[in-house]
Amino acid sequence: MSVAMQDVMKQSGVAFGTSGARGLVSAMTDRVCYVYARSFIKYCEASYKCEHTIAIAGDLRPSTERILKSLVQAGADANWKVIYCGRIPSPAIAMYGIDKHLPTIMVTGSHIPADRNGIKFNHPNGEITKADEQGIVSQSVDFDESLFGADGMLKNAPELPAVEAEAEENYCKRYPDFFGSDALHGLTIGVYQHSAVGRDIVVRVLESLGATVKPFGRSDVFVPVDTEAIRKEDEELAREFTHKDYVDAVFSTDGDSDRPLLADDVGMWLRGDVLGILAAQALGIKRIATPVSCNTSLEKSGSFEKICRTRIGSPYVIAGMESLVDANDKSLTVAGYEANGGFLLETDLTREFVKGDKREVRTLKALPTRDALLPMIAVMVMVREERMCVVDLLRKLPKRFTVSDRLKEFPTERSKAKLAEIREKNLGEKLFGALAAKPSKFAKDKTFQGKIVSLNEVDGYRMEFDSGDIIHLRPSGNAPEFRCYVETEGKERSAELLADCLKIMEGWRK
Repeated sequence: MSVAMQDVMKQSGVAFGTSGARGLVSAMTDRVCYVYARSFIKYCEASYKCEHTIAIAGDLRPSTERILKSLVQAGADANWKVIYCGRIPSPAIAMYGIDKHLPTIMVTGSHIPADRNGIKFNHPNGEITKADEQGIVSQSVDFDESLFGADGMLKNAPELPAVEAEAEENYCKRYPDFFGSDALHGLTIGVYQHSAVGRDIVVRVLESLGATVKPFGRSDVFVPVDTEAIRKEDEELAREFTHKDYVDAVFSTDGDSDRPLLADDVGMWLRGDVLGILAAQALGIKRIATPVSCNTSLEKSGSFEKICRTRIGSPYVIAGMESLVDANDKSLTVAGYEANGGFLLETDLTREFVKGDKREVRTLKALPTRDALLPMIAVMVMVREERMCVVDLLRKLPKRFTVSDRLKEFPTERSKAKLAEIREKNLGEKLFGALAAKPSKFAKDKTFQGKIVSLNEVDGYRMEFDSGDIIHLRPSGNAPEFRCYVETEGKERSAELLADCLKIMEGWRK
């Protein structure tokens, strides 16, 4: 029979978000995942000159193995060879595909709970764009409906192929090959492993860079660690660990290990957008693309030659990076980062090493997809070389503090409707102006006016008040969540303002 991808999306509710297709595990039947994979393969056949081979990998959530098997079936039925790269980080499978010029698929729900999962697609040159998404969605595929039972599950699911280890090996070699085997010598780093797919790879890479590594917090149950909305229990765990064991920093990642979490020596997690600034400074990046929700210390630092603000989501950051590339001047290096910490490298980087009378130039190849390890390693290399600590680097940045959180199980349509109402009736100042004008025991300046001086609707509704406070509301693109981002001059002030905003937003559920 023939089925249109658009119809499958509508019937299942599994649709594209900011990072691939995601949905409830109950909705992501073998049939749904199979049709997604067949549509992607068919699109790649028409759009990219590549051999008929696809590489796949997955994270550690319980439903991932079943979905991987549906991808194997899809590849076989399309007469494509399927290479299974195992349970490895998203950037590792993406890098493998770029190096081999192959399309790849990562089965992951990233940070979302285990009752949900997702499928992330990469064409032979990297992450798919929004245009690629439309190309995939427009496909129709022919297949044998008798493969599936009434529940949409494969009647005879195939076994997964033997693991091809090259993708993991090359990813692990990427960092010591560039930074050197003694880049982190003398540093002690804790690794909060939880259920991240890259938990052992992070340890392996840090040790290959010369660090002493102390793993902790390993879990056999999937833990939905969101690097953009860090759980209180993860905050407490990091503080407890650093109080018991001395470390220079703590590394962790989200479920598919493409988003970083870096904590200082007392277990305080850094915001992803702050880490992005420090990493870009450490790597000598000249031009930056980053979403509109990220901390404005980026501009205020004066460290970058050009900045492009984008919508939230790696496809938009990638488009922003591409717009910043100067083909005639390779010294104008380009990277991007997101509020969740994911760091994307658009151009190659070079670094000169001098040992005695020998000089060596090393190159780090571009990897235009979210990578958790690069920003954390880059910052710690700078910490070691400058004989500082993470806190010292933070003190050099302009004093702007961004926090964010979200209301879970908030229907996307409801949040979109509320933002439309605010926009059409100009309610932003009426609803939130009093909060920006509200005197705070933490604020240095008590003369808040509460007037909106700048509006940005690139993605959601971002209000900047004359007090300097920023409030940004946005429906999540990956889950039924309503997100709120707040930025002020003080850490406590930001936390206070965020809590007040969420109280108002909570009233919008009805």
